[in-house]
Amino acid sequence: MNRFDVSRRLVVEAIGTALLLATVIGSGIMGETLSSGNDGIALLGNTIATGAILVVLILIFGPVSGGHFNPAVTLSFLIQRKIPVTLALFYVLAQISGGLLGMIAAHTMFDLPLFQVSINERNGLGQWFSETIATFGLLATIIGCIRFRPEAVAYAVGLYITAGYWFTASTSFANPAVTIARAFTDTFSGINPSNAPVFIVAQLAGAIIATLLFGWLFRSPPHQEEK
Repeated sequence: MNRFDVSRRLVVEAIGTALLLATVIGSGIMGETLSSGNDGIALLGNTIATGAILVVLILIFGPVSGGHFNPAVTLSFLIQRKIPVTLALFYVLAQISGGLLGMIAAHTMFDLPLFQVSINERNGLGQWFSETIATFGLLATIIGCIRFRPEAVAYAVGLYITAGYWFTASTSFANPAVTIARAFTDTFSGINPSNAPVFIVAQLAGAIIATLLFGWLFRSPPHQEEK
């Protein structure tokens, strides 16, 4: 049983998601600023920072709240009956609020307008399918590690998202709270708000498919008496 009360868990989910978005957006701004127009270098900087912060956040906050920082992860835990409905809803609200605060923090650090509307188009079947695959793989990573190597969750998630930045056409958002916050930054990591709803649907679909598939695949076989 979790020894931390609900208020602490919600604050941790908000802070963790805020730090994640501050890193995603801030490293994107820094990468674009220092790369002299080379998008590959900017993306590399963005990738390394994001993968690294995920490891840190899950290590320090995971014992308190589970380290979701992602409504798709919370949905998976809800489907698995590892979190009650009401708490799951509060987690999602904390994650979205935290993501927006992290976006504001990144803009503040780089002296940008606090709220922007992104014009960065991320649209089309390839992008949507990428988000389904990205979130499917993320949940496979989490479910598999919890089942077999729980001590490795933080490292596996950080490594998976690092890879996801490069093998998916969408650069692996894989997180509805991240998607919402990135709609309000007109910087390297932004997404046009009109593109965000389909991204979120694709992410939730990937999470549901992974939860059902790997919940079945990794389930312990029923005990069979020796004959």
